[in-house]
Amino acid sequence: MASTLVKEYFREDKLPHIWCPGCGNGIVTRAIVKAIDSLGLDKDNVCIVSGIGCSSRAPGYLDFNTLHTTHGRALAFATGVKMAKPELEVIVITGDGDSSAIGGNHLIHACRRNIDITTIVFNNNIYGMTGGQYSPTTPTGDKGTTAPYGNLDANFDLCELTKGAGASYIARGTAYAAKQLEKFIAEGIKNKGFSFIEAITACPTYYGRKNKKGSAVDMLQTVKESAVMDKAWDRLSEEQRQGKFKIGSFHVEAKPEYTEEYKKLIASFNKGEE
Repeated sequence: MASTLVKEYFREDKLPHIWCPGCGNGIVTRAIVKAIDSLGLDKDNVCIVSGIGCSSRAPGYLDFNTLHTTHGRALAFATGVKMAKPELEVIVITGDGDSSAIGGNHLIHACRRNIDITTIVFNNNIYGMTGGQYSPTTPTGDKGTTAPYGNLDANFDLCELTKGAGASYIARGTAYAAKQLEKFIAEGIKNKGFSFIEAITACPTYYGRKNKKGSAVDMLQTVKESAVMDKAWDRLSEEQRQGKFKIGSFHVEAKPEYTEEYKKLIASFNKGEE
């Protein structure tokens, strides 16, 4: 099965990938491909867009219509693609820094428009590609190259952020529970509107090493032990929630989709002219 997926959906001449040993990006990328395959999508009708960062290398390995853009601007480019070709399935692959720091403005406006784009954030709590700087999701107190004594900033909860901004499908999964992550991504693609899936993954090279999190295996084990399904989370006390995070499909809301509303507006305008 794995070799079939590679032959069908990957650019074999671009492999092997350059991600560090123990990085979870390959697991998340495979989950995206498996979700697309499970839906039986025509890969010529899929467009995958990324910005800059470790996760944003993924489209270079994938045999779809792909666009590797500038730092933080993946959603701006993806919005242009979707407006020009609304029939395409547009998927954005991005990182926690790329999406919520320099790209944060684009993220909240894509959410509020509810444009039919599926965004998967590879959240490893650090800027991995550019040298280990702390990101908007680095936990308070944890270290990065730009926070050698610990990060003072409060970290974003990206799912709560996108819910407040208006996304119509929101989920969080992990690189450990890959099958579950595939399910969330498939649900996000099927949703007619802006879908946001946060994939919790690990960066052993920078985040793990600087914060003494152990080996890549140790970090994956920590992800496994820290992830709590949403229904079980609701039964935990505040004390029991310490050091853990919630996973699941959190938010589904039926609301008008942007490109369809735009099409109606143009039709109405043209009808008025006649």
